[in-house]
Amino acid sequence: MKTTLDELQAFATVIDAGSITAAAEQLGQTVSAISRSLGRLEKKLDVTLLRRTTRRLELTEEGAVFLAQARKIMGAVEHAEEQMALRRNKPAGRLRVNAASPFVLHVLVPLVAGFRAAYPDIELELNSSDQIIDLLEHRTDVAIRIGPLVDSSLHARPLGSGLLRVLASPAYLKAHGRPRTVDELAGHSLLGFTQPESLNAWPLRNPAGDRLEIAPALRASSGETLRQLALASAGMVCLADFMTVADRARGDLVQVLPSATIEVRQPIHAVYYRNTALVSRIACFLDYVAAQFFAAPAQSPVKSGERG
Repeated sequence: MKTTLDELQAFATVIDAGSITAAAEQLGQTVSAISRSLGRLEKKLDVTLLRRTTRRLELTEEGAVFLAQARKIMGAVEHAEEQMALRRNKPAGRLRVNAASPFVLHVLVPLVAGFRAAYPDIELELNSSDQIIDLLEHRTDVAIRIGPLVDSSLHARPLGSGLLRVLASPAYLKAHGRPRTVDELAGHSLLGFTQPESLNAWPLRNPAGDRLEIAPALRASSGETLRQLALASAGMVCLADFMTVADRARGDLVQVLPSATIEVRQPIHAVYYRNTALVSRIACFLDYVAAQFFAAPAQSPVKSGERG
């Protein structure tokens, strides 16, 4: 009896999910069904693929070798299916997208319903990470990165750029006063990033004419956390426009020192490995995001990029 694709998928999903229970939930099967698939697979191959203990699953050496081949087989099948879909002009297959949580929440989530309606055969998977990830390790097809790129092993398509502003809540300004000059910021609670430090250079003219390097009174790793802190009147913050369009429209956050603000834009790129063909599901997703968000008139503070 030959190995089936369902057995390969069960095996790979158990490894990716970390447990048989999690794999069963992800695949919509029972725990016993996944266990039986693994048992049949090991019996057919006549090897032990996983060491099972009461606390964890661990790949054997044979399991690691077989997993690599299984991924290639499933990838080849997925590619073949997509090629057939292309013949019908219907991009299909799973698309794994990774982006910082603020971008996922404020840009991608509002676009999901429209994208799924336009491309019903694409299985969209959104993952958020506020740190730069290894695309291969996290099995990511495309990642959205904000800020200058440094990894030359990746192919990048510019999507656009976001204007940076210094913001605060009306309640904070009422309690602590609105600064009239950049120097007066020294008497305020400034919210900044834990890393990289370059994100703590605000687009304000200092006496030297350069961007203002701040010493945050409170730091966070996520821009979304800083946004929530600013909304809670914990201090002033510097964030990209795509995160705060609705906040500013409602008056929940207002710009501070607009006359001292210089135009600084954060570049926004989609990245994927150079040896990865720009398959149709990636291309249509990036086209959709660029057209729906970056080119929208309502998002005038955000400039759209050219296709790379």
